[in-house]
Amino acid sequence: CHAVIETNRGHNLGRVIWEGEPESNTGIPGVIGGYGEERVLRAPSSGILHTKIKIGDRLMEKSLIAEVDGQEVLAPFEGTLRGLLRNGTHVEQGLKIGDLDPRDDPSLWVRVSDKSRSIGGGVLEAILACPDLRSALWIS
Repeated sequence: CHAVIETNRGHNLGRVIWEGEPESNTGIPGVIGGYGEERVLRAPSSGILHTKIKIGDRLMEKSLIAEVDGQEVLAPFEGTLRGLLRNGTHVEQGLKIGDLDPRDDPSLWVRVSDKSRSIGGGVLEAILACPDLRSALWIS
């Protein structure tokens, strides 16, 4: 590994780590619109994910999002579906399969989030700072 990019929220988010390890995964999602863990959609059982809607759809509370092995995944609150694994994917019970955004702004699901932008910036910094890394990626 040439470099690691910190993915935990906070002052080090997106920082390039050339030696050592990143912070441990907290497993705690960021709070958006007052919702944290509640906005994370998880597989209710192991099996094949059958999606019923698409990313960007606006949902009412208890709208059907997907099914796994006959068990429904329902919207825990009103919001916009911001992420969802592909229909037909095999999932294990408890796996994150998607997330719901409570903010009433339908344009947000097509825009890069602050966290993704920071991590992407760290990746670009690492590529530009390390000629060996660029050659490993076939970039001149």
